[in-house]
Amino acid sequence: MTTTHCPYCALQCAMHLEPGPDGRLAARPAAFPTNRGGLCRKGWTSAELLTVPDRLTRPLIRKDRASPLEETDWDTALDHVAERLLALRAESGPDSVAVFGSGSLTNEKSYTLGKFARLALATSQIDYNGRFCMSSAAAASTRAFGLDRGMPFPLTDVGQAEVVLLAGANPAETMPPMMGHLSAPTLIVIDPRRSATAQAALTDGGIHLAPRPGTDLSLALGLLHAVRVQGWCDEDFVHGRTHGFEAAWEHAAAWWPERTEQVTGVPATRIRAAADLLGQASRNRSAYILTGRGTEQHAKGTDTVSAWINLALALGLPGRQGSGYGCITGQGNGQGGREHGQKADQLPGYRKIDDPAARTHVARVWGVDPSALPGPGRSAFELLDALGTDHGPRAMLLFGSNPLVSAPHTDRVRDRLASLDLLVAADFVLSETAAMADVVLPVAQWAEESGTMTNLEGRILRRTRAIAPPEGVRTDLEVLSDLALRLGQPPQRFPTDPDTVLAELGRASAGGLSDYSGVTPERLSSGEALHWPVRAQEEPTPHLFLDSFAHPDGRARFVPVPHQPPVETTDDDYPLVATTGRTMGHYQTGAQTRRVPELHRAEPEAYVEVHPDTAARAGLASGDWARITSRRGHTRARVRLTPTARLDTVFLPFHFAGDQSANNLTHPALDPTSRMPEFKVSAVRLEREPAHP
Repeated sequence: MTTTHCPYCALQCAMHLEPGPDGRLAARPAAFPTNRGGLCRKGWTSAELLTVPDRLTRPLIRKDRASPLEETDWDTALDHVAERLLALRAESGPDSVAVFGSGSLTNEKSYTLGKFARLALATSQIDYNGRFCMSSAAAASTRAFGLDRGMPFPLTDVGQAEVVLLAGANPAETMPPMMGHLSAPTLIVIDPRRSATAQAALTDGGIHLAPRPGTDLSLALGLLHAVRVQGWCDEDFVHGRTHGFEAAWEHAAAWWPERTEQVTGVPATRIRAAADLLGQASRNRSAYILTGRGTEQHAKGTDTVSAWINLALALGLPGRQGSGYGCITGQGNGQGGREHGQKADQLPGYRKIDDPAARTHVARVWGVDPSALPGPGRSAFELLDALGTDHGPRAMLLFGSNPLVSAPHTDRVRDRLASLDLLVAADFVLSETAAMADVVLPVAQWAEESGTMTNLEGRILRRTRAIAPPEGVRTDLEVLSDLALRLGQPPQRFPTDPDTVLAELGRASAGGLSDYSGVTPERLSSGEALHWPVRAQEEPTPHLFLDSFAHPDGRARFVPVPHQPPVETTDDDYPLVATTGRTMGHYQTGAQTRRVPELHRAEPEAYVEVHPDTAARAGLASGDWARITSRRGHTRARVRLTPTARLDTVFLPFHFAGDQSANNLTHPALDPTSRMPEFKVSAVRLEREPAHP
């Protein structure tokens, strides 16, 4: 039996992997603070990923774009990739090669991928799919508190609170074990949908506020107005531990509840009731505000999260035991993946790549001159959108990501991928993006290698190898090392042992905001709760900000944020708003979960939630195939009549591909700070489509 952690979300639930009667591994829940001995459906079936029938075990290569992928050997595949990369660099410079990473990679792989891009390729063109997940909350937390750790407190603290406000989060479906921590507090749920979490709140006497999609920033302003007018603002905290309240209040002062109701559709009486409920709990230092993707995935996502942080600061929640603000990180290593160098503007330890001191420190660890390190590159969608253009990359290496399904404006992304001279994908199955690649490299899965992950609380965990990978499969670290050698790097520069990489990551992150220098295999194996920063010879840090915030003066910052309408508005041709999200049975682009029989049976196809009256106007009945069209493309989905849905809104999960992809619809407008695309608001029309065979 091997004790490890789940391959999916940022809870990183603990589990035992045990061989069954047929010799295959089976997952069983293990006791751990985040999951308390529970698993969701995805966790229970996670071991089935290890034996999916279309598992890749040999490299694939195609002679040309018109030819199919064919099996080859590793030397042929890697030699071909290295030769093409060297030729492209010689012709067009180092930035002609791009790297695209993932929030599902271990810390060791995330770190090595960033190092590989900057040293072996000398390119600035690296980013990762986490840009589509947590980037807005990361940016907002950094400017408010001076650093970003999703939850600056253990998740177990939340279960002791009187009230928890969840803005744009649906853990009842996306992280079911988390609901064990939310059963005691009264919940206030902000969501345009009557989600499973919203229903749980109502069932237990809580509040569900359902704003029009894209107006949650205005709702946060309205709640801040109500909190101050109704006497719940913590003046001592505001004056003693923050800066900038009056500037933020200048915007909120205009958002009295009745005006907020006109814009958001949320009744003023319910806004005042939510403010009172939250305010009373804050007086007892027993309230939390937690945000999720629903607040972040907008072209104004950073400001929207800032509005919720402003509300938390006005109530005096952050930096105190028993209360606080936190972001519910989504991907398995969404936290660690954004700390150690696979972001366009970043070096290990959450350092900025344009900071001379950071460059000097990391270059010393890597054994190079600081001038050898490239500068900042493009963010994720900007990188994808530049592929194959006159001044963009001509080749891309893809690790652990499926942007043909996860990125907005799918048709545009497909065109850009097809325009590359070379696309290389490292994956364990032929995902939709890997199927377009010129070379596909079969790599190990979660239970076939060891490494560390950092969960939503900033706790560093060991994921333990349970079985060897199939013959012919290599780890990502081995792939990067083998390629680096072929690109002229010294053999010792890219080690393949995860513990060796972790030790180097510790040195590279030492002194940074996310300092892992005290993380060792021994401490991890002992079960010690290692919340970063974990400095050498020091205790870990489960609670941040109790004494001071991370800005030089120790104070948090209110950020003035005005009301901003959605980028796209409805009209007669596109009269509805489509919003997207996740379901219980699937994870991310579905490349993993759509291959697990039980999960596929539960959710075999895309669906669209529609109010019965809205469906009737489009001539649609339950179970019909609908065609949903935006100004960028269209998708098809099975109609689910949902009486609790808003009349003006339809909802689609984004786990499906091809003509069922929700991101065929979505808008590529970007947040000016986080560079997050506008996933949550697309103007659409709804029509009948004949059922496909």
